[in-house]
Amino acid sequence: MTLHPRIEAVTDRIRRRSARPRQAYLDGIDAVLKEGPLRTRLSCGNLAHGFAACGPTDKGRLRADVTANLAIVTAYNDMLSAHQPFERYPELVRQAAREMGATAQVAGGVPAMCDGVTQGRPGMELSLFSRDVIAQSTAISLSHDMFDAALYLGVCDKIVPGLLIGALAFGHLPAVFVPAGPMTPGIPNKEKAAVRERYAAGEATREELLEAEAASYHGVGTCTFYGTANSNQTLLEAMGLQLPGTSFVNPDTPLRDALTRASTERALQMSALGDDYRPIGHLIDERAIVNAIAALMATGGSTNHTIHWVAVARAAGILLTWDDIDEISQTVPLLAHVYPNGEADVNRFAAAGGTQFVFRELLDAGLMHDIPTIAEGGMRAYCQEPRLIDGQLSYAPGTATSGDDKVVRPVSAPFEAQGGLRLLRGNLGRALIKTSAVKPEYRRIHAPAVVVDDPRSLNKLHAAGVLPQDFVAVVRYQGPKANGMPELHSLAPLLGLLQNQGRRVALVTDGRLSGASGKIPAAIHITPEAAAGGPLARLREGDMILLDAEAGILEAQVNAEEWKLRTIAPDTARPSHDLGRNLFALSRQQVSPADQGALSISCGPPSPEHGWEEEDAEYELGHVPAAAQAPHEAKDA
Repeated sequence: MTLHPRIEAVTDRIRRRSARPRQAYLDGIDAVLKEGPLRTRLSCGNLAHGFAACGPTDKGRLRADVTANLAIVTAYNDMLSAHQPFERYPELVRQAAREMGATAQVAGGVPAMCDGVTQGRPGMELSLFSRDVIAQSTAISLSHDMFDAALYLGVCDKIVPGLLIGALAFGHLPAVFVPAGPMTPGIPNKEKAAVRERYAAGEATREELLEAEAASYHGVGTCTFYGTANSNQTLLEAMGLQLPGTSFVNPDTPLRDALTRASTERALQMSALGDDYRPIGHLIDERAIVNAIAALMATGGSTNHTIHWVAVARAAGILLTWDDIDEISQTVPLLAHVYPNGEADVNRFAAAGGTQFVFRELLDAGLMHDIPTIAEGGMRAYCQEPRLIDGQLSYAPGTATSGDDKVVRPVSAPFEAQGGLRLLRGNLGRALIKTSAVKPEYRRIHAPAVVVDDPRSLNKLHAAGVLPQDFVAVVRYQGPKANGMPELHSLAPLLGLLQNQGRRVALVTDGRLSGASGKIPAAIHITPEAAAGGPLARLREGDMILLDAEAGILEAQVNAEEWKLRTIAPDTARPSHDLGRNLFALSRQQVSPADQGALSISCGPPSPEHGWEEEDAEYELGHVPAAAQAPHEAKDA
């Protein structure tokens, strides 16, 4: 395999930019490794506390210090359908470990909130920061020096990035991520979306809407659309942190249980007391990060990862930028159509060839690195699919041809020549747009701005009949500093309804959208955000906006002199009811911009006094291009 020259160039650029922080990170891991397995250094009192609740067999093994002890870090709760299956996992893991002469303990739990429940509610303002709390909770779970490797049980939006950031903070420990799998198919996602739009138009009752939603979200497992949760699984496999083919096996099946037992076995083999030591901090390098982004683009995954994987990379001492993501997207073709990019759900995607087919295509085309992974055989192992034959787990080559060319296609005949996301630049700052979910005829809009600071205002304006025929909905003061950067998916039914009526509409915001969002052109994650004095705060009602996803342009077409004289408009939205929001006031104050991962915690090695970011100005994260500082002259689009 010859690596594609642009993938090679991006990888090399990330490597050079990250040289010093990456080395500082690795030096920290190596300093811990020199001490040997830390459990052997616990005092008698420390160790006795650690095994006090164990049964005789486990206690005897832990006293002897000769076999590995696995940490289980779990996001289990039984309100989240995706995480309910994890209730059974600890006992499966403990039993598998005992059969191998080892032990396993639940090291700790991490919070897991559901964005599907909190959409449009005040609780959504805690969502993004929950990722950082999960990272900290993971670190607390592993702080006891009782463990030789770790299994991470998590699936959904902020949970996987949070677990991964926490795992990288303990980079000397091997790590295996163990998913729960998707729920079985319900009603088609497109049919559910249609009922939502009918409800927004007053043409469906609440009972009809609830029936459709319940028929879609009907059992255990992840939601079946290709949102952030299921994108998480693809990216973990692309980085080699889950066993091959584990992402989309349904919960509570014999194959699912066999994969959980196999994950336990592999974690034990990779521990410092096993025969194949593979600490996560050494596995996750710039090549693994590029693999994750390439897989994201090829499958049309969630926009949330343009924030999360910047943060994840930082946790490993790697400086990833939106420009890197954009260049990868312009290089990697779109190979999958899974809702919201198409009509198929993830079960149909898996049946058509799934990640195994996509990874083979990317590897063969030089669009993905063949890197060391937790599985023997590197990334080529991830082109195989798991089978259960006579009760035994085995692997067979994944299909070399698409099982459904409406769902997955080869590199030679992609859905689109470029990937699923695009970076927008202009005098409104920098933003991302998910092009894979938007039909080409809707990717460019030139229309007046309707400016609101509260997303609920848009529905009120529609109800009053005062929205223009064509418009760009500008929803500002939704960034991380303002209110925690909530998702604004609740606007999708209204905007989708208006687009169906033949009107040209778009969304521009410094907030986020759900990984399920599509159809409407949406420039999101705008940075600098309005609350930090960003250009969105200068916009006024009726300003003409040009959003061109193909050309990568987002600009307010306002005379430059007039723009300079404008003051920053205040945030007019009423504060949400508290509901714990006050506990995150410090997070909002110190959070980094979206293009730096929207981190409210210190992540990765600290910058030296004369840090790499200041010295390498060309690569400085959060760089605002000149276009965002000096607005373009107004012109006819």
